[in-house]
Amino acid sequence: MITFIFMKKEFVTLFLILSVSFAFRLLTYRENQSGAPPYGLSEEDVPKFGSIEWSREWVRPNVPAKVAIQAGHYMNDELPSELERLRDNDGSAGGGKHEWEVNLAISEEIKSILNENGIEAEILPATIPPRYWADVFIAIHADGSENTSKRGFKIAKPWRDFSGKADRLISFLRDEYQEETGFSWDDNITQNMRGYYAFSWWKFEHAIHPMTTAVIFETGFLTNYYDRQIIVNQPDIAAQAIAKGVMRYLESEGLVISD
Repeated sequence: MITFIFMKKEFVTLFLILSVSFAFRLLTYRENQSGAPPYGLSEEDVPKFGSIEWSREWVRPNVPAKVAIQAGHYMNDELPSELERLRDNDGSAGGGKHEWEVNLAISEEIKSILNENGIEAEILPATIPPRYWADVFIAIHADGSENTSKRGFKIAKPWRDFSGKADRLISFLRDEYQEETGFSWDDNITQNMRGYYAFSWWKFEHAIHPMTTAVIFETGFLTNYYDRQIIVNQPDIAAQAIAKGVMRYLESEGLVISD
């Protein structure tokens, strides 16, 4: 009888350990379904407008228009020590593709289109050069969900846009993307998007300059069959739409002249 009770206690202990382990894995899986990396900072963490004195007198450098396209999760394993907890976050997956592969393919197409139109553009990996500045910074991601019927795209700016221009950029991008892809707009803008690490210049050395007009773009759901037909099988369509939106924004700023 004593042996039986002892074995029963061992079984209960083992069951509890396995249950906790399973729950942790499930939560981690759900968290990693989202294209934006976890640990997004809350709005309360961000410096208030006007709290950075030099930002009031900042003047754009007298250089040609510059665009940065970050391929989300690309070269994650090379993130610096201040961002080491993001190294194992691979984002979403679907259709036999890791998210970084999809993000990189779209980013390369965007860069090519912009370069062909005389606009300086470069692709950045997960690691952002310290205090990186550009006229436009777009972090390209692909969303994910356990609900494979969920689809659509969304774009978010930082909690506080010190450039004051991100809303206009989003408007151009949203119009072009919706028209080119036929995707619906997803209103579920998350804290992980608004508090994206690349926006967090006051916290991390490897983040964009606060006067960079920046957005994070979830191009579609990698877990959805129909969204994959564009973002995986025809990335040029997604890229063309994003490039058009960027060019419209740069034209509105007087940084490029349309033909």
